[in-house]
Amino acid sequence: MDNNKIKQHISRQFNEEMEDIRNKVLAMGGLVEQQVDLATKAFMSFDMESAEKVVQQDQLVNDLEKNIDHDCTEIMAKRQPAAFDLRMLIATIKIITDLERIGDEAARIAKMTMRLEGADFYQDKYYEIEHLLEMVKEMLNGALDAYARTDIDEVIAITGQDAKVDREYTSITRQLITQMMENPRNITRALDMLWTARALERIGDHSCNVCEHVIYMVKGKDVRHLSREELEQTVNASR
Repeated sequence: MDNNKIKQHISRQFNEEMEDIRNKVLAMGGLVEQQVDLATKAFMSFDMESAEKVVQQDQLVNDLEKNIDHDCTEIMAKRQPAAFDLRMLIATIKIITDLERIGDEAARIAKMTMRLEGADFYQDKYYEIEHLLEMVKEMLNGALDAYARTDIDEVIAITGQDAKVDREYTSITRQLITQMMENPRNITRALDMLWTARALERIGDHSCNVCEHVIYMVKGKDVRHLSREELEQTVNASR
């Protein structure tokens, strides 16, 4: 086999390995999105079957994280990639860490729901959680879509949702504190509601982190800890 054919073979194999990693990340992302859906469905309707499924899926998410991390490390060691390919592998390792932590938050909500089976909850108080959930789900979906398309056009809008999520979380916290002060019997229920809201707020944070890793992958710029104005400037530079 001549050198050109060897290079073509190696290049094709490398591309296939990179595409396999990308597909695994998207599969992991889809599983995590399902966990968030099921966990919040379980919490809001006391669906124990959904809660148990989330807990069971957590090990699948953990296994995917380890598997993808291993694949990325192997490619970096064997192929010595450069430029975009290297940035993609580095970003992917960071992204799967955030996805695994999102899965952990979903599992935390599910386990809490299983502990609360039969508790006296007030269904009309769930609308705040539902609104928070929809915002967070939109952020997670947008972050995964940006990774799938290696497109950062929408990341400013996605990360901009984080401030709204924080405000919603603060509002829910104040309402729950008021409930606890008005009636001590509300304390246990209010605390569980508060931890669920906190888990959703953290999922929003991890979704923003995924967006930042995608920006690094596409632009080669580390945008962690930048102000919103600096982030916009980086994303819009040299489009």
